[in-house]
Amino acid sequence: MPITRTITIEKKKTRRTRQVAFKRKPNPKGKHLVVVESPAKAKTIERILGPDYKVMASMGHLRDLPKRTMGVDIENGFTPEYVNSTDRANVIKDLQKAANQCCDILLATDPDREGEAISWHLSKLLDVNPEDKVRIAFHEITPPAIREAIKDPEPIDLDRVDAQQARRVLDRLVGYKLSPWLWRQVYRGLSAGRVQSVATRLICEREEEIRAFVPVEYWSIEAMYKTEKKESFKAKLTQIDGKDAELHNGEETDTAVKGIEGKEAEVTAVTKSRKQRKTKPPYTTSTMQQDAVNKLNFSSKKTMMLAQNLYEGVEIPGHGHVGLITYMRTDSTRISDEMIKQVRPYISETYGEDYLPAKPNVFSKSKEAQDAHEAIRPTSLSFPPSALTGILSRDQLRLYTLIWNRFIASQMAPQIQQSTSATLQCGIYTLKATGVHVLFDGFTIMQQSKKKDSEESDFLPPLKKGDIVKNTKVNGEQHFTAPPPRYTEASLIKTLEEKGIGRPSTYAPILDTIQKRRYVTKENKQFVPTEVGFKVTELLKKYFEGIINVDFTANLENWLDKIAEGKATYKKVMTDFYKVFAAELESANVEAEKDKKENQEVSDVTCEKCGAKMIVKMGRYGKYLACPNYPNCKNIKPYSLAEGPEEVSDVKCDACGTLMVYRTGPYGRYLKCPSCGANKAIVIDTGIVCPKCHEGHMVQRRSHRGRIFYGCSRYPKCDMALWNEPINQFCETCGAIMTKKTYKTGKEVISCSNPDCPTHPKRKTRAKKEEK
Repeated sequence: MPITRTITIEKKKTRRTRQVAFKRKPNPKGKHLVVVESPAKAKTIERILGPDYKVMASMGHLRDLPKRTMGVDIENGFTPEYVNSTDRANVIKDLQKAANQCCDILLATDPDREGEAISWHLSKLLDVNPEDKVRIAFHEITPPAIREAIKDPEPIDLDRVDAQQARRVLDRLVGYKLSPWLWRQVYRGLSAGRVQSVATRLICEREEEIRAFVPVEYWSIEAMYKTEKKESFKAKLTQIDGKDAELHNGEETDTAVKGIEGKEAEVTAVTKSRKQRKTKPPYTTSTMQQDAVNKLNFSSKKTMMLAQNLYEGVEIPGHGHVGLITYMRTDSTRISDEMIKQVRPYISETYGEDYLPAKPNVFSKSKEAQDAHEAIRPTSLSFPPSALTGILSRDQLRLYTLIWNRFIASQMAPQIQQSTSATLQCGIYTLKATGVHVLFDGFTIMQQSKKKDSEESDFLPPLKKGDIVKNTKVNGEQHFTAPPPRYTEASLIKTLEEKGIGRPSTYAPILDTIQKRRYVTKENKQFVPTEVGFKVTELLKKYFEGIINVDFTANLENWLDKIAEGKATYKKVMTDFYKVFAAELESANVEAEKDKKENQEVSDVTCEKCGAKMIVKMGRYGKYLACPNYPNCKNIKPYSLAEGPEEVSDVKCDACGTLMVYRTGPYGRYLKCPSCGANKAIVIDTGIVCPKCHEGHMVQRRSHRGRIFYGCSRYPKCDMALWNEPINQFCETCGAIMTKKTYKTGKEVISCSNPDCPTHPKRKTRAKKEEK
């Protein structure tokens, strides 16, 4: 009789997080719970509100769409499936515990659509009825604003919640449906976005314009003249024989120069006029980011981070924690009546009555502006930038100064200029001289002196009709018409705003994303599309022209605004979008695969493993060669082989001794062993002995992020390293090696490499500040 055995198989337990609905049990004798987003704000607000209030931070979103699945039920009205954040499980637990200990709950997340959505998610987590008066908003972190907001809570604006939910779901649909399609066409890991793809398209189309541009030669003539009183001024040639002066080559220019050079000219007309130059409005998110890029060299991401710090506040001795600016995500130029009442006496007392306009300056708003809250401005005039030196970091102070000056200037009187224009006649040649004299500087008193000096540089001496002036010098200068400039962060943000793409809170993430995805790179502060960026844009334009274009994206933003205003429904907007998107996706799935096979680029390189002609493919770092018999043959080669033989170096591989070849990666050229595949950085020897160990040499290297630095050739035995290029000179004060820094303007500055040396630039700057 056979022996039987019973085997117990234990299944591996899978951990699932059940989301149990929280039932709040409020404590009537407890405190009032206020939930904000930032921990920094929580401490300040709790101190302002007093012992009856408990203020806690949600740390941002606590619920979102799932990471690994789409999380949107398309068939049932595009219903989103939200899950609790596993990373913030402890935050949720602490908030729910506090909700049971407090008598009521007030939700004080940021005053924008995203903040409204976070409040709605909190209402679900904390068992709060969103239709009760539970929502408050702080537009500035100051005691009066906070106490005023606490008095007047409102229900959660469910229309604004729907608008934010629509944005999130739209981005999820495009990302989850379009990205896998791109993986099949190009390579795995790419992503497509409803707005980021349009931004990349703008950059690629600008680059195509630049490449197709044909420059046209033209010349200009500028002459110097002297009056009888020996006062000099310059004039430009404008007409020849009564027609516009159009000089196309050097010969035409030389003829005109000879006709003017050394000859007298008669002043035939002098006109004078007074002009008012009006001030600009205070900052919106967009204009702040643009000026921070242009004037401070800050990225939009850094600007928003610093602005967030200023909004949340800093500790100021004798005043506690103070929020320094109003909410930094806004498209409004409006200023509150309370601040107008404060700033007008401040201007009058600080700068004088002449700088105060008769009425407060009011600025018109754009049609697209939501005007939900004020412009970006200081919260209090008690803290001018000079009072915050040593309290704010250098970059925080620079941004705060920019905001302060722009706000004060926005409520000042206009600048008054006198413009003088003189027409000169020298035979058949007509020249024009212009000058501007500032009679009253007005709001420009808040600007840097360099700009004001440049305005005075065009001052004309007194001239009247009939005066004879003598030519002292004349120059002809060659020019070529320039192609349209590449986008910078500032100009791209301006274009996105003008075209209605994105909103104040999305500009920085858009620019950050397209760089992280390597669709564009930055060269001299300008965006240049990569090969991958061009390829992705070409595919999206070809197969998804209906949704990945400027007009459709801008129109969709308007529909999101309508949802927020209660003029459209979430379901209708989503349905209308998905009809277009689904049709294009279905067509693209069929057409793209067909085109891919027909248009496959075949190289002349033969696969040594199976004998097939290798095909050109696109990878993360550009083109490469792959065997068409994949997956049976997985052979790949660098694309450079298709363009000719590899460039062999004289460097031997440390592992196998084979001569290494040059390759190009995301951070430039490097060495690769063709036998074992080992990589090696290209080291450039400066010929300077290491000042630390006196045995090795200082060589040029690249950091893991691609930045050039100089280190000892004996690394890791010697860890000497410098960011700036070392030169064979030594500091007379401390004996450290000197370094040379070359700026983009071509200017070279030689300084000591020792940061503790009194001659070091940073030490000099610090010493000047201490003296002041």
